[in-house]
Amino acid sequence: MSETLIPPDANDAKATILELDELWSFVLKKTNQAWIWIALCRKTRQVVAYAVGDRSEKTCHRLWEAIPHAYRIGQCYTDFWNAYQAVIPEEQHMAVGKETGETAHVERWNNTLRQRLARFVRKTLSFSKTLVMHDACLRLFLHCYNLERATHSL
Repeated sequence: MSETLIPPDANDAKATILELDELWSFVLKKTNQAWIWIALCRKTRQVVAYAVGDRSEKTCHRLWEAIPHAYRIGQCYTDFWNAYQAVIPEEQHMAVGKETGETAHVERWNNTLRQRLARFVRKTLSFSKTLVMHDACLRLFLHCYNLERATHSL
């Protein structure tokens, strides 16, 4: 993803504002949950980092570590999931409800993912048989999505 990610403008504090969210998916059968954690840049609408795993603090920590350092200094808006409070530094973290609109872009991105890739729809006949393929499909989508966003920004 780093090949397609636009570096943040150091002179623009809004360039490092992130919206973080997690979305449910599954591999092979619905009991094999695979949560996709996303960090989305509010200004460019690019996905700056992601992690696939369970809905634990450990996976949230992997997401935080995957965020490039240039973006990790900004304000982070999340829902009220406890893992975010445990991982993101308190001075950067803002837990907000959906009604505030502060996480609207990442919530919309979740819908885009579900619309474009059938394997991420909740009720579907399309699904990944292995976590490796689930991750590979997501990684390819993110690369194309970020590249598209980068060319629109120029």
